Amino acid sequence: MKYSNPVIKGCFPDPSICKAEGKYYLAASSFQFFPGVPIFESDDLVNWKLIGHALTRKSQLPLEGTNSCTGIYAPTLRYHEGRFYMVTTNTTTGGNFYVWTDNIYGEWSEPLFVEQGGIDPSLYFENGKTYFMSNGSDDEGLAGIIQCEIDLATGKKLTPGRCIWNGCGGRFLESPHLYKINGTYYLMASEGGTEYGHMCVLAKGESPYGPFESCPHNPILTNRNKGGYQLQGAGHCDIVEDNNGNWWLVNLAFRQIGMWTMHHVTGREVCLCPVEFDEDGWFKVGKNGECLEEFETDKLDTVQKKPSDITFADRLQWIHLRNPKPESYELTDESFALSPNEYALEERTLSPTFIGIRQSALKQFISVDIDVFDCEGGISLYMTEDQHYDLAVRQTEKGFELFRRLRVGDLCQEDNVTELESGRLTLNVTADEHIYRFEAEYNGRCIHLGTAQSKYLSTELAGNFTGVLAGLYAQNGKGKAVFTKFRSEDLDKG
Repeated sequence: MKYSNPVIKGCFPDPSICKAEGKYYLAASSFQFFPGVPIFESDDLVNWKLIGHALTRKSQLPLEGTNSCTGIYAPTLRYHEGRFYMVTTNTTTGGNFYVWTDNIYGEWSEPLFVEQGGIDPSLYFENGKTYFMSNGSDDEGLAGIIQCEIDLATGKKLTPGRCIWNGCGGRFLESPHLYKINGTYYLMASEGGTEYGHMCVLAKGESPYGPFESCPHNPILTNRNKGGYQLQGAGHCDIVEDNNGNWWLVNLAFRQIGMWTMHHVTGREVCLCPVEFDEDGWFKVGKNGECLEEFETDKLDTVQKKPSDITFADRLQWIHLRNPKPESYELTDESFALSPNEYALEERTLSPTFIGIRQSALKQFISVDIDVFDCEGGISLYMTEDQHYDLAVRQTEKGFELFRRLRVGDLCQEDNVTELESGRLTLNVTADEHIYRFEAEYNGRCIHLGTAQSKYLSTELAGNFTGVLAGLYAQNGKGKAVFTKFRSEDLDKG
């Protein structure tokens, strides 16, 4: 069969995978978004369903003070003795912690913190011991991959943190994971930064503490220096054995808006690469260490399905900026009613009235009916507080105004202002690789509000770690914006 990457589209970076009772489960980073750490399930490694989030309560996920570059960083998801564990870092409040659940579809525990620094924590279990690792510096100041043993019931350290590997010399050594396969311990990590130089590196040893020997053909996965590849930034990997004894690697990568255009707007997405072992026991990943947009394999027997359109009823897809104020939202499967609070979209550390989905396709159509009462409401293509395009309607002393707002850094422009007799209309945004097109339907006529280049909402310009959200918002007033008939359609090929 052939399958295409990414296998999970949209901003779901830093994937971590495990297997439980014949099914596969995957967790991803969530940064400033609430709820946090989305959890996916799959029967075949290619088709994935979002089934919940690990962090759904403010007590688990305090995000006040979180900007567009902080919050929840890379998680690791593991299954041990009938229980799921998710370990991650809240870079805003500080600290590595883990939560657990016996029901992957239900609620997770309150956090247990581990007094070890760094980010990208991971867990490894063996012979009644729990090994905790992260990047950073050990108790003697040595930098690299740091490991200690912890009490799984409390998070308390049982041994000092110890540097077990220094990597291969690339910058930003991160995302360590430890495995035991056929009696050999493998330590996999990433280097090069989660940008165009991203890469996955590997070492192996004879104990959980090494000493570790670096793979002679590191990096085992990278798309660096691959001009003309739309899929870039491959790295941050985790592996799993399938039900037939084959090995697979999940990694993040991002799709440029053009093969030669170094901008991306859909964030870092989840890809799948086949894994073989060479005669010396080292991983051979993808095609000659590259993550391809398409793989053909006889190790999977399934049909890759196109993502379904998203509606209000797909509640798990909808997320907020930081911890929302519940009183600002009336959410049903048929409509979302949003009431403004004191914050606008430019707010940097608290939560404006906003609820959105990740832009998951380079070509995407988004439509919603809106009715505005004493406020401003609309669709925001939101990358950060400093980079967003808004298609909106607001009530004024004279009636209503339809308009477009383009905010890029210090520049902000409102244009195509159109006076209306009511605030009830349909808003449409159509994305392709290079532009967003803005239109409205009002009293049987189509109103064109122009286009804007997608690259100005790219991660490269924003300097953050996420992708664009297609969000509904309300601000600047004491009334509400009522949204109905929402539809998001993936127009990408396939």
